[in-house]
Amino acid sequence: MSKDIRLTHTTINNVQIPVIYGYSNLVPAGTIRLIFQGGGSLQDQDKIGLSALKDEMLNRGSKDRGNVGFAQALEQKAIALDVRSGTQTLNFELSYLKEEQTEAIALLGELLSHPNLTQIELDKAKTALIAKILANQNDFDYLADELLNQKLFAGTPLAQSKLGSPKDIERLTLKDIHTTLDSSLMLKRLIIVIGGDVALKPTLKALESILAFLPNGEPYDKQHFTIQAKPSSATKTAKTEQAYIYFGAPLKVENLAKEWHLAQVASFILGAGGFGSRLMEEVRTKRGLAYSAYIRYNTSPLISYASGYLQTKLESQDEAIQIVKETIQNFVENGVTQQELDDAKKFLLGSEPLRNETLSQRLNTAFSDYYLELGIGFSAQNLKRIEALDLATLNAYIKQHTEIKDLTFAIVTATSKQSKSTK
Repeated sequence: MSKDIRLTHTTINNVQIPVIYGYSNLVPAGTIRLIFQGGGSLQDQDKIGLSALKDEMLNRGSKDRGNVGFAQALEQKAIALDVRSGTQTLNFELSYLKEEQTEAIALLGELLSHPNLTQIELDKAKTALIAKILANQNDFDYLADELLNQKLFAGTPLAQSKLGSPKDIERLTLKDIHTTLDSSLMLKRLIIVIGGDVALKPTLKALESILAFLPNGEPYDKQHFTIQAKPSSATKTAKTEQAYIYFGAPLKVENLAKEWHLAQVASFILGAGGFGSRLMEEVRTKRGLAYSAYIRYNTSPLISYASGYLQTKLESQDEAIQIVKETIQNFVENGVTQQELDDAKKFLLGSEPLRNETLSQRLNTAFSDYYLELGIGFSAQNLKRIEALDLATLNAYIKQHTEIKDLTFAIVTATSKQSKSTK
């Protein structure tokens, strides 16, 4: 664990709440994150688009000040307050100058207790969200990603559209917003992250004053899904001069703590490492089929899978897909070389510390370690595991995971012709 990051707890209404705290006086400023587990899009799976609409509404200020008045109050004090949902979390993110902490926390409390949930604001939020949905119809990367999710995660809530359709949004009501917030904002689901040039005890006392009105609620049971999709492909036609190819496959992870370093190194060598990675070498360097080609292993308790993408000329679509298949098959069957392992180690051991230079980065890492139930400080320990990794162990891991050859492709292209290589 970083010496300036520690895990502690605070008690509100007899509920013990975990607090991740990091101190730094390099800049006279502070940050506070309130993370409510279970408040993300999975909670709203029965009403597609509700999570996105909820975010739009919560970023429209408080009922007392209104959207404009609340925004002005933030701007006058150089306070930033943003609300966004993840898959399983609802996040309130606050940043402020040290001398404005009292006002910043007060405004956060105002938003929590009296959000601007009026019919007028709901109509405006719907209009803004529908405009975003319509704009995405011309974003071919977005369309390919959505199509892949539908195929790869079929049978799970993860297959649903992140934003929904205009009809999905139009059906949502103020009651839906109130219901999802009531089932999200609970003390037993809260994690607090505090960082910067701020004292912990007075900050927690101030937060208690704005959080005490929340119900205790029930703890959140994290969900888990597995990919059942068999190798397949789906094609969507659009007015595009390029083929957008997204692909994914299952990845079985039995023990994240023991496998993370293996998955990280394997992923880097196969396709997450940019230039020099297997996929980039085969697709771009040797054949010039794409400017970029990428694949990575995604590992989490929610779902584990491999995913990648590339963009190529229409006439190269079938060839590019075939090269992806062949590259992954060769990777699984033959493993990697000592030189590839050495190069991966050199990069990962050198770059990972750079990603934790700032307090904000270290807090994010600490939260991720805690949320994944790996323990704060796991990421640093993981680097030591990478450093000690030997070629035989890595190749045994790679050859064990034959499931990543079971590829599902999602293609946005200008032709409805089904690629022969994806049949």
